[in-house]
Amino acid sequence: MNIVVAMKQIPDLQQVRIRNRQPVFEDVPYTLGNIDKNALEAGVALKEALDAKLIVVSAGNEELEDTIKEALAAGADEAYLVIDDSLDNIASDTSATLIAAAIKKIDDVGIILFGEGSGDNYSGQVASRVAEILELPEVGYAKEIELNGQSLRVTRSLEESEELVEVELPTVITVVSEINEARIPAVTQILKAGKKPKEVVSPHELEIAIGSVQVTTLSNLAPETDRKQIVVKSVDELVKALTTEGLIGR
Repeated sequence: MNIVVAMKQIPDLQQVRIRNRQPVFEDVPYTLGNIDKNALEAGVALKEALDAKLIVVSAGNEELEDTIKEALAAGADEAYLVIDDSLDNIASDTSATLIAAAIKKIDDVGIILFGEGSGDNYSGQVASRVAEILELPEVGYAKEIELNGQSLRVTRSLEESEELVEVELPTVITVVSEINEARIPAVTQILKAGKKPKEVVSPHELEIAIGSVQVTTLSNLAPETDRKQIVVKSVDELVKALTTEGLIGR
């Protein structure tokens, strides 16, 4: 059986600068979303328990081949990538169509894992759309996944409760961040990742037409800060300034 983990390439948010309250993405490298990494870690655990193969599926621009090495170093066996420079900022429906088409090219898929939402726009739509396209059951917000013969027992994390469900394979599962702590690959694993198998296809090869509809950010402003820039030269002056502003008691 094959286990598939769908992962999304996003800008490294830790390296985004703010200028005039707007994020600056110039020269910001790509990485994989944090919750996607939790999904991958869950996939690695299931792979080891089932003696299965773990395949990462992703769609993105030309830099994806390098970015996906993170996943290969962290335990994935292979990668199936849909690459085209037109795939930047695609809408969730297009992303789901591409991911589902890629999964159809993989034999004997039993478990398909997603993070509950991507690390950039966090729409949380793609997994459900993929499940619908593939006509598979979906279990969302998994915080625990246990094998139970030919099925899985999944503990779902809801707003004020937990729910235990059992689902037969094949199935689609989305995970929450508290399911595990994603591993940090060792240097030797990173070096070996480049030699693992990768299959790269274009949307045209999957017979998927990419339209002109893309996600457009209308506004993304950092909060305004009202700094008085009061200069203090001693602890006493600092205490006096904080007391005047009402930040500490008199």
